[in-house]
Order: sequence, then C-alpha cells, then structure tokens
Amino acid sequence: MSDTPTYGFDTLQIHAGSAPDPATGARQTPIYQNTGYVFRDADHAAALFNLQEVGFIYSRLTNPTVAVLQERLATLEGGVGAVATSSGHAAQIMALFPLMRPGDNVVVSNKLYGGTVTQFSQTIKRFGWEAKFVDIDDRGAVSRACTKKTKAIFCESIANPGGHVADLESIAKIADRKGIPLIVDNTTATPYLCNPIAHGATLVVHSTTKYISGNGTAMGGVVIDSGKFDWSASDKFPSLSEPEPAYHGLKFHETFGHLAFTFHGIAIGLRDLGMCQSPQNAFLTLLGCETLSLRMERHVANAKKIAEWLENDDRIEHVTYAGLKSSPHARRVKKLYKKGAGALFTFAVKGGYDACVKLVDSVELFSHVANLGDTRSLIIHSASTTHRQLTPEQQEAAGAAANVVRVSIGLEDADDLIRDLDQALSKAVG
Repeated sequence: MSDTPTYGFDTLQIHAGSAPDPATGARQTPIYQNTGYVFRDADHAAALFNLQEVGFIYSRLTNPTVAVLQERLATLEGGVGAVATSSGHAAQIMALFPLMRPGDNVVVSNKLYGGTVTQFSQTIKRFGWEAKFVDIDDRGAVSRACTKKTKAIFCESIANPGGHVADLESIAKIADRKGIPLIVDNTTATPYLCNPIAHGATLVVHSTTKYISGNGTAMGGVVIDSGKFDWSASDKFPSLSEPEPAYHGLKFHETFGHLAFTFHGIAIGLRDLGMCQSPQNAFLTLLGCETLSLRMERHVANAKKIAEWLENDDRIEHVTYAGLKSSPHARRVKKLYKKGAGALFTFAVKGGYDACVKLVDSVELFSHVANLGDTRSLIIHSASTTHRQLTPEQQEAAGAAANVVRVSIGLEDADDLIRDLDQALSKAVG
C-alpha cells in the first residue's frame, strides 16, 4: 500500500502488509506452508545470509505469511517493524533478549498476568537476569529501582487480571531519563484501544492468541519496535551497538538504523532461540485481525453493561473494570483509552474462595477457560489456576486474590450473559 499513514485503522487492519499474490492473483494472503526457499544463485544466497539483502531463507527466520502479519501489526501499533513469535511468553523473552546480559535487571510492574510474574521472577534467573518488581504507579519507586544494570521497564497497558491502567506517559518519561526502553504488553487493550508507542513506549508485545486472532484457534505473539530508541547513545546495549561476532563484526544499529532491533530479533533471536510463529497460525491471526475494531467495540459495550450490573449486585464486593465511573482509573482511561477500557476485569464474590469455585462450576454460557480475548465469554478463578504458583501477597498485588473471579467478556448478547451470571451467583452465594 502507498501512503499507509493516511489510512484509517479499519482499512489498515485489512490491507496493511498484504497485496494480491503475484503468482496466482489470490486476494487473501496464502499460507506458505514450507520450510525453505530456492535461491536465485550462490551470490543471492550469500547476500541473504550476510544480511546484505532482505528475503526468505528458512521459515524459522522469515516466511511470507508471517511477514504480512508482522507488517500489519507494526502498522497498527505505529511501529517500524515486528517479529512474530510462537506465543506471548516467547515475545516477552524475545523483547528482552537483545537488551540483557547476565547480571542485568528489568524493572517490572507488580500488576501483571500470573504467568508473566512467574516467568520474570523465576525463569529468567536461568539466563542470569533479574526482575525487580515495583508498584508501577509509584514513580519514585520505579525511578529508584533503576540502576546501571537496569536495561528496561516493563508493564501492561491494562493489567491482566486486575484491570489496572498504567500511566504510560509518566513511565515513559522515567525510562527516557534513565536511557532505557519502556516495554508495554498491549494484549488486553489491543492497538485499537491503546497505542503505547504514541505515549512513549519503545517496544510493544502482544499475545496474538488473544484479541488479535480473537477466536481461540491460533497461538502466537509479536514484538513491535517503535524505531525511536537510540541504541548507540550509551554502552548499555552492546548487542545492538557493538560488533556482532556471528556476522563478521556487523553493528546492527549502525547498519540498520531504526530497524536495528527488528533485524536483530530475526537474525539472532529467531535464528538461535527458534521461537517462530507458524504460517498456519499467522494466517488465522490475519483473519482475526481483519475484524479487530468491530469486535473490540462489541467487547467493550458488553463489558461495560455487565460490569455496571455486577457493581450494583449485593452478592459482589467490588468490580475492577476500569471503564466504570467509580474506577480509580477513570480519569486515566478517559485520557489514554478513548474508545474504551477493554473487556477483561475481575469481581470479588462474597463468600470468598469457595463461592468463587462454586460460581465457576455453575455457569452455563460462560466457558471455564484459561484464555482471554475470545468471541466467547470466559471465566476463571485465577487464585486456583493461572496465579496458583504465586504467594497470597503476589496474588493480591496482581489482582487475583482468593475471592476474585476473572471474566473475559465476549460477543454474545449481554443480557444473556447477565442472566447466566445471576443464576450462577444464586447457586454460589445464595
């Protein structure tokens, strides 16, 4: 497409990155279900492997179907490039990989998805990395946590499951002062509701498994690069600014400029870690992406109606939906999320842990599923499932206390969903 910045979101979510197939004229992006690609000649192969020419070598690195998805998501987020991965968790490791060395740390919000908390508090230790968890709303604490060994700040735009809304602009200012990138997980908000790069983020990650694909059929993740960070401004990021031994001393930032992070993610990250997205999943995600804005409008409308009903029900202690007028994040939502606060939130049930378990077992229309962003409405008791490995204190900080249930509101009739919750609450609480 020409002049893509002039097109609206609804147009870009359908057209960005794609064109009719040059061989067949097929209008929908084909599934290039193959592993390797024939080189024109020996010089062509050498140029590709030496990063002197862009093209397709092997599907662990580059694939035509995946490439369309990467360009589309980068365009929707306002980035310059993207690296698609096998999952959202893979995207988080891929985002950190070019930045971190043994002994380095990342400052992380304590209001995160439980699996991310575990990945950052436990798994990354095996790389010699450390995560320093802080209250992301406490700007002083965030700033004090940053040391010479800090290589990034990480938060979620709308936290899963608690619905906390991050003040991205304030956090970005801290990251700028410290000379480090801000990485934002935008899975829950999607680029339709929030554009972290416009608010100062350097990198954006997604689990494309969720709202972007939208129907619970395709695993995937993505790292999107804003192209705005100067990787050579200090000696903090030698993988991007210093000679790379595997490419005869090539300096990624000097050679590729604003695309340095993206090229490193493919040429080093996917090459060595191998966490690539499959062409089949990329194809399914592209199909979902075409209706993202339409679905998010309905998700938001349904979530607002159901959250308001729950807030006025005597069986409920509180509701965390940031789209409520009573939410402590209402002003921030109005500033950052003009199209709505998403469709994921929690509510606390009177009766505690046992009542929550009974509620989950009693729903009929909601599905008891450890996922979110589906067209179907989903429910889960995080303390006994997704956040089970965390301490009670960590569960509380993440918004997943024992008396809390998480819901991902789908596209069904909102009144039907309310009736289902009503009957289930009657069985769980009385």
